Amino acid sequence: MGHWYICSMSANNSDPSRYRGYVAYMFAFDLAYELKDTAAISTLLGQPMAEYALDQSKRSPRHLFFYRPRMVKLPPTERMGPAGLVRVETTVKLLTVGAITITVRLPFETESISELVGYHDFHFAHGSLQDEVRQMALNIRDELVLHLVRPIAQIIDEEAFTVFCLNGPLQGSTGENLNAEAWLKNHRREVAGLLTQEDDSSELSDQEAEESTQHWLSYYGDDIVVMDWDAALLIDAPSDFEEVLYVMELANLQLAELEAYDRLLDDALQSAYRDLRNRALRRKTEVLADLRDLRIDLARMNDEMSNITKFFGDWHLARIYSIMAGRFHLAEWRKNVDEKLRTLNDLYQLLAGDQNNRMMLILEITIVVLFVIDLVILVLGLKH
Repeated sequence: MGHWYICSMSANNSDPSRYRGYVAYMFAFDLAYELKDTAAISTLLGQPMAEYALDQSKRSPRHLFFYRPRMVKLPPTERMGPAGLVRVETTVKLLTVGAITITVRLPFETESISELVGYHDFHFAHGSLQDEVRQMALNIRDELVLHLVRPIAQIIDEEAFTVFCLNGPLQGSTGENLNAEAWLKNHRREVAGLLTQEDDSSELSDQEAEESTQHWLSYYGDDIVVMDWDAALLIDAPSDFEEVLYVMELANLQLAELEAYDRLLDDALQSAYRDLRNRALRRKTEVLADLRDLRIDLARMNDEMSNITKFFGDWHLARIYSIMAGRFHLAEWRKNVDEKLRTLNDLYQLLAGDQNNRMMLILEITIVVLFVIDLVILVLGLKH
């Protein structure tokens, strides 16, 4: 799944109605069961580490809490793209759940929304952006190997999300400020084509155009965010881009981690079913211990993942996360994982009960044997 974010950047141009900004490509990778001692990591990819900080600009509750991962910002580079040189900015965040997120930002300037469709599958002169990000994730895994607890054998395909960010307020041809909601109403079909990666938005049905753009939120008159299942459009002041992108980044990370948990549970259940068919008592004892450890590990992983989403320090951001969670079907993923956890727990209880019954049977046989031996000794004593 791919998601793209394009945020507009200010520039001097004779036509104020041109769209300027950057595309933010967000990638989430699951590397291990846990990432430990992140505070001890001073550098990554040759750059100093820092704690991620976020300022809230919208109305907020009195007590704020945002999960603050460790992060590194790589020096900007100029790369050759399809239309010439492009400035590339990359940030990496480390999360204690054993995952990393990589965000790549590419600036743009265009006359129409439809021209941005080509940014979905962005390629440099010598390869795709996605391949380069995956190689970066492999390099990061190798560099963090001493901090990874039970690293996965092979990195699974990443979860990616794309956001298109446009500088607000948008302006008309004569320089007048446009209302974001009215602009979306007039450009709904073009926005739908952008989010669904359709070069010709006129081919979309009215139903698809409506469904792709029906999940949107606005706080002030000049800002709006439109969210689809694999892409989003953000119009806001550049200083407010970061907080919205961070919420989307965490939602995308949750999806990647839930998929990782689901794969782990599938493997655990298949292994448990296979081992339960083994009648060896010693083997079942080992299986019972493995299931107990796995249940503890999964419970801890679930708590850690819930902890990273304690970012509801802003009512507007909380609403954005709620829509993102719905588009990603995070509730269904959680339900699926919970059901498999319950099945794993039932297997554990079944095996534990079977183990207890065996022990009780052995205990009863031992008591009977001891009673028989005691009777034999008593009878022999009477004869003498």
